[in-house]
Amino acid sequence: MTRRRKIYEGKAKILYEGPEPGTIVQYFKDDATAGNGAKKGTITGKGVLNNRISEYLMLQLAEINIPTHFIRRLNMREQLVKSVEIIPLEIVVRNVAAGSIVKRLGLDEGKKLPRPIVEYYLKNDELNDPLVLEDHITTFNWATLQEMDEIVSYTLRINDFLRGLFAGIGIKLIDFKLEYGRLWKDDEFHIVLADEISPDNCRFWDMASGEKLDKDRFRRDLGKVEEAYQEIAKRLKIIPEKNFEVIESSNPEHME
Repeated sequence: MTRRRKIYEGKAKILYEGPEPGTIVQYFKDDATAGNGAKKGTITGKGVLNNRISEYLMLQLAEINIPTHFIRRLNMREQLVKSVEIIPLEIVVRNVAAGSIVKRLGLDEGKKLPRPIVEYYLKNDELNDPLVLEDHITTFNWATLQEMDEIVSYTLRINDFLRGLFAGIGIKLIDFKLEYGRLWKDDEFHIVLADEISPDNCRFWDMASGEKLDKDRFRRDLGKVEEAYQEIAKRLKIIPEKNFEVIESSNPEHME
C-alpha cells in the first residue's frame, strides 16, 4: 500500500504529496457542496467523471499552448499535477447571464451578454468569496499587474476555445471558473492554469432544450445530477455511450 502525506483536503478534492519533488497527486471526491458548503451531498461517480473530463480539457488546452499544471492521469480518480503556488483568486468568465450575476444586477437568466465578462473573486470561504477589483488584487499583492494581464489573456483564449469545442457537441458554455498558480521554472515564476475544468465549475446548457448539465442540478434540487455529468462525458466521447457505466474505484490508498 502506498503511503503518502495528505497536504490538503477541499470540498471536491484531496491533495497528496506526489511521488517526485514538485508533484502532487490530486484525488477527485464524490462529495458535492453548494453555497460555500451550506448544502452538502454526494454525486455518485462524480470524482471519476470529473477526473476524466478535466484531463481531456487540460490536454486540449495544452494543444493551443495554454500552460497547465496537469501532467497525467494516474487512475480512475487521481491525476498527477505540478506543484504550484495557487493565486488566491477565482477567475469567472460569463457568456450568458446565470448564477450570482442575475441576482446582483437584476438580469434575466439566459440573457446573452454583449461580450464575455471576466470577474475576480477572492478565494476565502469565511468571507463568502467576495467579488474584488484589479485594484484590490494589486494593492494587497495577490497578483501583479503583469500576472493579471497574463491571466486575462489566457482566460479569454480558453473561453473562445471551449465555447467552440462545446458548441460542436450541442452544448452552450454559459460561464465557468478558473484558478491559476505560479510554477517555478528556469529561475522564475510562470503563470499556469491549475485546479480542474468540469461540470463542478462550469455551467453547461443543452443548445436545443436548454437543459442544465452541470452542478446547478444539485444546487437547485433538479434531480438527475449523475446523468448530467455522464452526458458531458458521453458527448466528449471520453467514455463510450454504449453500455455506459461509471466504474467506482476504492477509497484512496494514500494515508497520512
